[in-house]
Amino acid sequence: MHNPFDWQSLLDGIYSKFPEASPHPVIGISANYDDASSKLADGYYKSVLRAGGTPVIIPPLADADSILNTLDRIDGLLLSGGADFNPLLCGEEPCRLLGGINSERDVPELLLTRLAYNRQLPILGICRGIQTLAMALGGRVRQDISDTATVKHSQNARREEPTHSVTVDVGSQLFAATGGHERLFVNSFHHQAVGDAGSRFRVTARSSDGIIEAIESSEHKHILGVQWHPECLSDAASLGIFRWLVEKASLYRSAAALHDRIVTLDSHCDTPMFFHRGVDFGHRDSQILVDLHKMHDGRQDATIMVCYLPQPKNGETFSEKVEFSVGSPKEYADLIFDKIEAIAAAHSSHLAIARTPADLAANKSAGRKSIMLGIENGLAIEDSLDNLRHFAQRGIVYMTLCHNGDNDICDSARGSSTHGGVSDYGRKVIAEMNRLGVMVDLSHAAESSFYDALRLSSQPIVCSHSNCRALCDHPRNLTDDQMRVLAKSGGVMQITLYNGFLVESGQATIDDVMRHFRHAIDIMGIDHVGIGTDFDGDGGIPGLADSSELPNLTMRLLADGFSSDDIRKIWGGNFLRVMTQVQANRHEQ
Repeated sequence: MHNPFDWQSLLDGIYSKFPEASPHPVIGISANYDDASSKLADGYYKSVLRAGGTPVIIPPLADADSILNTLDRIDGLLLSGGADFNPLLCGEEPCRLLGGINSERDVPELLLTRLAYNRQLPILGICRGIQTLAMALGGRVRQDISDTATVKHSQNARREEPTHSVTVDVGSQLFAATGGHERLFVNSFHHQAVGDAGSRFRVTARSSDGIIEAIESSEHKHILGVQWHPECLSDAASLGIFRWLVEKASLYRSAAALHDRIVTLDSHCDTPMFFHRGVDFGHRDSQILVDLHKMHDGRQDATIMVCYLPQPKNGETFSEKVEFSVGSPKEYADLIFDKIEAIAAAHSSHLAIARTPADLAANKSAGRKSIMLGIENGLAIEDSLDNLRHFAQRGIVYMTLCHNGDNDICDSARGSSTHGGVSDYGRKVIAEMNRLGVMVDLSHAAESSFYDALRLSSQPIVCSHSNCRALCDHPRNLTDDQMRVLAKSGGVMQITLYNGFLVESGQATIDDVMRHFRHAIDIMGIDHVGIGTDFDGDGGIPGLADSSELPNLTMRLLADGFSSDDIRKIWGGNFLRVMTQVQANRHEQ
């Protein structure tokens, strides 16, 4: 039998092993506060340990640097139980039955929760913790449930004694975590509860009197809250809740480590469309889906920001199609690129323009995010190869030949077959793009233009934001035949997050994104598929709604069995291979 006083032998046992980083995910647990002491019931950290995690306790400090540094070092968050929230925090006056509040915890935990949510950390909320989730993320807490409760929700029995049951939604994360039980027997120590889960959550368990007993993310995120105290119960279902958190935290840890090792590139965003509205790229700006804070939270290294130029219809002028006064498409594109360069200069410690794959790698090594430049719609060059050369000198890496409507270069997927494919002038444009080392992008192009360009280009082509027509019958998507010949020529297709290109009706989910990835990989192979979000061009779905949420894609790819090398290729490796080849074959006059 081990001598409990022989701590030296335990120390010797530790040193007998090779020192290496623990493979166990680190779970931060929010501490309670009482009588000038930060404290925590042992059930929380012992349950995390039994589930395979490494528990650490987070004191209630409303200090931004402390919270951010903590989040950098944990893989999952457990919000513990405790006293009521001050209703003034959500604009309510206290009802006469409000219990004791804990102002020392309230603001720190709300900040901690919202910042963890922004970083896609897995979160488990217990008792007060489920209410913290609702308070921090758009829901509402009922100060007291005695007016509707018929079940006793504040038991006199021991904490390890179940006293009532809850009904669990089949198919929910809670259902899976607890072993597939539709009915759970739980303990109960509360008189506050979630009154409205809000749009970010769905209710997944209720007691027999209708009180909300569990909520989870409606955005396919790893967030779960329960009203009871599973850390006090000894059954397998209760331990399963902690194992769920540790499993998701392990997945997050793997995704974060992978993002640290590779360059993550989004091949298409339209954020410059919002520059004239006074956005602040250096802040977390609600007007845009891509900014420095969101890129940091999402561990995104780089994005290709395009200057999008709407195609005028017959009888329209270009100036009528844009929201601010400008003389010509070329002047408009130059203004956009001037603004991008000004943003990069203003945030040069954290952001830089990249023009080559080598620039991306150098920026990542220096701790900077990267913006690459692109043009969406060859209208920008105004029928002039000299203008194409001008933009090549500015550093564009690709030009999308057309947009929604035929132009002088080629026919669009939403056009009128003006040229029957690529025009005679378009042939010269493609040849010059090959010579200048600018990638030819055929998203938005008609099938006739696609096949013409593929035949005319001496270099592989890209489709910077397109999906599979076999899964969503939209003319902007690629047929299986197009995908096959694109791969055969060495090109790449970047799956996009635009709802209407993912599903023909309804709201797309990450499941639909994965269907398009799998289909494209089945047809083309893993070396020819990537990601081009179309953020700020109406791209984005729940759970992949902006740059901060991109780790959710990596976690899903890992969970579905994709290797680290597969994910590296999807996250820009394939696209950068083509960019490298195209730039290496440029021919300067």
